[in-house]
Amino acid sequence: MKILSLGSLNIDLVYSVSHINLEGETISAREMERKQGGKGLNQSVALARAGAEVSMAGCVGADGCQLVDTLKKAGVDADFIQEIDEPSGHAIIQLADSGANSIIIYGGANRKITPEMIDETLSHFSAGDYILLQNEISNVDYAIRVAKARGMKVAFNPSPISEELLHYPLELVDVFVLNELEGQTLSGAESAEEDAVLAALSQRFPQAVIVLTLGEKGAMYHDSQRDLTCPAHKVPVVDTTGAGDTFCGYFLACTMKGQEPQKALETASRASALAIGKKGAAVSIPTLAQVESAALV
Repeated sequence: MKILSLGSLNIDLVYSVSHINLEGETISAREMERKQGGKGLNQSVALARAGAEVSMAGCVGADGCQLVDTLKKAGVDADFIQEIDEPSGHAIIQLADSGANSIIIYGGANRKITPEMIDETLSHFSAGDYILLQNEISNVDYAIRVAKARGMKVAFNPSPISEELLHYPLELVDVFVLNELEGQTLSGAESAEEDAVLAALSQRFPQAVIVLTLGEKGAMYHDSQRDLTCPAHKVPVVDTTGAGDTFCGYFLACTMKGQEPQKALETASRASALAIGKKGAAVSIPTLAQVESAALV
């Protein structure tokens, strides 16, 4: 069983600041770092470090060599990534002393993925394989339909929220991994309370596995047979960038290896806690050995 991560690759420009600046406010950054990120890249690295056999597909520009190198060094098959005549996607990230972040994304090459590219890539995968998608690339709706028609299992992290997202064929999704805001938007729940959001999601998508991440409150899980919860570990917060992607990649990798959902939640929670303790996105994602040996509260 293989997994294809079809997603974004971004050059992250990370600015260390005292606080996230307010509307109309100008502040100075103490430091600027250039790192590799993008939800697709981060989740691919997490999958590989968790032990999954993962390939990544996407687009970069001529400036994207380091993005591809990062994937290869993590053990990701990067043969389906195409270089095109368009700048790579990038993100401008404010990283506050508290560990909070604020992110602006420019799609670039990520928004140039065509149906033809998707068809060619999916021809290398079979029924029973997984595809993992996010919402930072073009033609996500097409990828969902074609992958499902091939008999693949569709996992979706609906981030960032957009108007077009609400018109995707979400009834075809097998696994949702999403946070409270994304869950409330997709479910249409009037209340932001997590139990109400999860109930509304399960009613709208009764056949799907739903994993609702709750930050410092942990995570919740629902499928047709059970409802589960998993607390978060209490760790010093250095940088929350990429923590959700780490959780997503680890949860799917553990599930694909046959772990019970409760164990997969616990492993993903440990991995994301370790990611929060380091600066950066892809660079902060731990290996499975680190996750298993870490002493966490």
